Amino acid sequence: MQLRFGPEDTVLAYLHSPELGLNRRLFVLDLTRDDSEPVEVRLEGTASSEEDLTLEEKLRRERAREVGLGVTSATWAEGSDVLMVPLPEGAFVLRGLAAAAVAGAREVGAVEKLLVVRAGDSGPIEDPQLSPDGSKLAFVRDGDVYVADATSTEAPLVRLTDTATDGVFNGLAEFIAQEEMGRDHGLWWSPDSRLIAYAEVDERHIPIYRIAHQGSDGPNGGTFEDHRYPFTGAANARMRLGVVPAAGGTTVWMSLGESGAALGDAYLARVDWLPDGSLAVQVEARDQQRMDVCRLDVATGESTTLHTEKTEPWINLHDDFKPLKKGDPVGCFLWSSERSGYRHLEVRGPDGSLVTQLTSGEWAVDKLEAVDEERGLVYFTGAMDDSTERHLFSVPIEGGVIQRLTAEAGFHEVVVSRQVSLFTDSFSSLERPPAVVLKSLPDANVARPISTDEDPRVAELDLDPPAIVRIAGADGIELNGMLFRARPVEESSGPPPLVMYVYGGPAAQLVQNNWRSTAMLRAQALTRLGCTVLVVDNRGTPRRGLVFETPTYRLQGHLDLDDQAAGVRWAVEQGLADPDRVAIYGWSHGGYMSLMALARAPGVFKAAVAGAPVTHHDGYDTHYTERYMGTPADNPDGYERSSVLAHAHNIRGKLMLVHGLIDENVHFRHTARLINRLIEHRVPYTLLLFPEERHVPRRPEDRAYMEEAVVSWLVEALS
Repeated sequence: MQLRFGPEDTVLAYLHSPELGLNRRLFVLDLTRDDSEPVEVRLEGTASSEEDLTLEEKLRRERAREVGLGVTSATWAEGSDVLMVPLPEGAFVLRGLAAAAVAGAREVGAVEKLLVVRAGDSGPIEDPQLSPDGSKLAFVRDGDVYVADATSTEAPLVRLTDTATDGVFNGLAEFIAQEEMGRDHGLWWSPDSRLIAYAEVDERHIPIYRIAHQGSDGPNGGTFEDHRYPFTGAANARMRLGVVPAAGGTTVWMSLGESGAALGDAYLARVDWLPDGSLAVQVEARDQQRMDVCRLDVATGESTTLHTEKTEPWINLHDDFKPLKKGDPVGCFLWSSERSGYRHLEVRGPDGSLVTQLTSGEWAVDKLEAVDEERGLVYFTGAMDDSTERHLFSVPIEGGVIQRLTAEAGFHEVVVSRQVSLFTDSFSSLERPPAVVLKSLPDANVARPISTDEDPRVAELDLDPPAIVRIAGADGIELNGMLFRARPVEESSGPPPLVMYVYGGPAAQLVQNNWRSTAMLRAQALTRLGCTVLVVDNRGTPRRGLVFETPTYRLQGHLDLDDQAAGVRWAVEQGLADPDRVAIYGWSHGGYMSLMALARAPGVFKAAVAGAPVTHHDGYDTHYTERYMGTPADNPDGYERSSVLAHAHNIRGKLMLVHGLIDENVHFRHTARLINRLIEHRVPYTLLLFPEERHVPRRPEDRAYMEEAVVSWLVEALS
């Protein structure tokens, strides 16, 4: 449920599927009255199937892990009652929606709805973005940036760039930024709606990686896609950052630190406009151990360094840079750093010097959520009390006592309103399905429920919540685990078989006190078939600080795997599992870990299901791989020892490989290379392929088939 506060905190727009499916619709709720009801805003041109989408939109959704259909995004203009909704038909702009909602439900249907830019014969539009004043709409078409009048369709489009060609595009985030860096955009409106900063990306020097659609019908055997994929150790995209008037004109190119106007090996990590009309950019070094925060004069392009962050062995990117409008001295900003081994918030001066340390201790801040400079409060989410939970906290901007604002045990996802007077609290726990409640700030009192309807499927599925357990890792360190107990099976005797579910990498924490954990339906199905299921977050996983995350630096599949094996030993010692019947499954990095389990610990693990696995890190991308492994040139031994291919001859037990043939993230080539080694060493395997799926299977029929096949295979392998 995407939630967005409208102007003056009077209205809330959100996306919801009343049918509890993937097809979401747009609703608005008047927040000025406690008895108001949500009203649907109907729009034409929504996609009811992914077949209705362009390739560009499919790839964008894959990067964002967006599985919803219908309305998937709605964005308010920062300074006016204007909402923009991108749809396959084009970009809709809705005016007066908040006022109409407050005036009464009957008026909402009369809101002005304008299809500002239609996606048609001129080509699809990508990443449309509304100006802060709601008067203009910027978007990308065929690799160039355009601006449309958001008040009328009569005015001609203004084309701001004309350099796009094969391998060069403007105003969009490149693959690495979207997939690995958490930067979804490549253009940024100035606060006064007069200027646009945009990235020009040049990938012409990156070789094309071709992916064929082998499952497509047609006399030519299907179509193909060409991707410029930056493999680890090889070249990244070259990039420039320009600023151009929204009305059209000459681009002023920014100086990006020591590299000049064009970035070579470094990364354009973040771009923000400052209150004085200048730009702040974060430029991350290729080795990801240095970050320069630079102020750019948009009139001249000249650069001044505000702050340099140096952290070993790597810097995790964040969105915690926040310029302050008040205070002494002028020009202070909020920042977060992991230099202590844990992410914590701080106030830094205009010269980058530390002014105030806001948080500290052996726990990690997740995210800066909002700043209320009038009341002098900073709001953030984090894991102060328990790393399996997330809560909202406040701390005085001048430093002081931290106050926890969310009382309910579990996981809280919050959205703070523009005026920092309200926030939505989407929370759940292992025992409690999700609810969305509106709360006030700074006291966090409940203002009203937004969504507390019970899902009838919860009772029908009869889910058993897992238990959070603490397990001693390979060298005694405490690991978080989650135990799904096997349901008794009449014909069974002795301890049940054990199935480990693993991700094990730095991108995801699995053991969380939330309903998503309870709703792991594969685990729930396995317990009904008599299996114990155990999930363990090993060293290398997030939300416990760099001190927990970095012990696997430059060598994967060793200490992290030892922690998984420790989880198996714990389950056996507790009488929860038969040591001779242990399986493991995972996807992506979890697929890699599952393969390493069979290859490096065949005495512990007897069967594995590896989905979309990375089988050699030399076949994955630059930013992700080099952060944790360095480059193949400077860490050849680590790459070799971390490779599944190097250990394939040791694989024992039963193995199922699962992969989508058009996976443009972890290419099917990873599984194909492994199969060559398995054949060479006469290692048997089962292969499950999905010809029209990417990294994560999306089609309902494919997902249902996969779950049935995997669950039945695991049960048979452990029988």
